[in-house]
Amino acid sequence: MNILQKMARQIIESSFNFSVYVIQRFYVMDTYANKIENLRQYPIGTLGNDIAKCLDDNELTLVPNFESHDLKHVLLDYKMTPVHEIRMQAFMLGNGNYTIPCFAILIFGAILLPEEWNTFYKDFKRGRQSKPISSWTIEDFANLETLNLRIRIFTVNHKTKPIFNMEKLTKYAAVISIVAGIFGMIFCLPFLFSQNLADLVGAGFPFIGGAILTTGGLLALSNLAIRNTRKAEF
Repeated sequence: MNILQKMARQIIESSFNFSVYVIQRFYVMDTYANKIENLRQYPIGTLGNDIAKCLDDNELTLVPNFESHDLKHVLLDYKMTPVHEIRMQAFMLGNGNYTIPCFAILIFGAILLPEEWNTFYKDFKRGRQSKPISSWTIEDFANLETLNLRIRIFTVNHKTKPIFNMEKLTKYAAVISIVAGIFGMIFCLPFLFSQNLADLVGAGFPFIGGAILTTGGLLALSNLAIRNTRKAEF
């Protein structure tokens, strides 16, 4: 691993740690410490106990409003490292988790870790072939055995999917909309700081248009994810 790859991983780790630090400043963390203590009481081999052990081993705690994040780390067997964090987001994107944090973290990681693109793509395909778990919560599954849950996730009846359907078209259109919108906003961003009124006006409208495209694409993907989650049978 060269110096640039080490720096990229350090940037990702520092960014995550800072984000967690900021989130924790707005919550009473004693509540989450009590949740971890409760998870420790579950029998060995259960998801609840395994989550508590994972957090203890890594000297971490539950992140407010992101408790299911640690559930996925344990269930999918992704370690608490920068590369595995991005790998898990690639899996979740393939699994149907079309959310802003998922897109943002994956794009951030893909930019800093281009040497891992092939691995990310394999995780993405693995997510597509697995049972949707984006809606799973610790409260619902803490008492069940982790190994049995993994079997349920990765043992899926693979039915032949049509080459073309409206859902796939919508998904592709949404992704294209997001990419085009982000590109447009990035392109226009420097002109928004110009002192020239013509530059401000000329860049302002395309920037707003890019934001609308991005938001519309994300909403479309979120709606598809909600629809697929409701259709999936546990």
